[in-house]
Amino acid sequence: QLQLVESGGGLVQPGGSLRLSCAASGFTLDYYAIGWFRQAPGKEREGVSCISSSSRDGDTHYANSVKGRFTISRDNAKNTVYLQMNSLKPEDTAVYYCAARGFCAVDWNEYDYWGQGTQVTVSS
Repeated sequence: QLQLVESGGGLVQPGGSLRLSCAASGFTLDYYAIGWFRQAPGKEREGVSCISSSSRDGDTHYANSVKGRFTISRDNAKNTVYLQMNSLKPEDTAVYYCAARGFCAVDWNEYDYWGQGTQVTVSS
């Protein structure tokens, strides 16, 4: 069974950091592009970042709102993709999801596999 599981969310103060993990089971994560998306209450789901598969050189992409603060990476030995989030702001508060497909895409509807999400709350 193909499965993605996110972890690492929590409550953090503005300016703080969190590292989210997206672990895969049932398939090799490196064969897929992995995207991170987030959805805040009352708002549409938006793309945060994406990392291509190694066959596409592991290219990374970021939304303008997180560029310079967030870093996406993968550890193929652990079959896991990470999202390091620094300098967090209250507007980063959302449920964060990871998703997999063949190559990076902006439209979340195009992703084939999804995790259950992890809550990130940035508040003092």
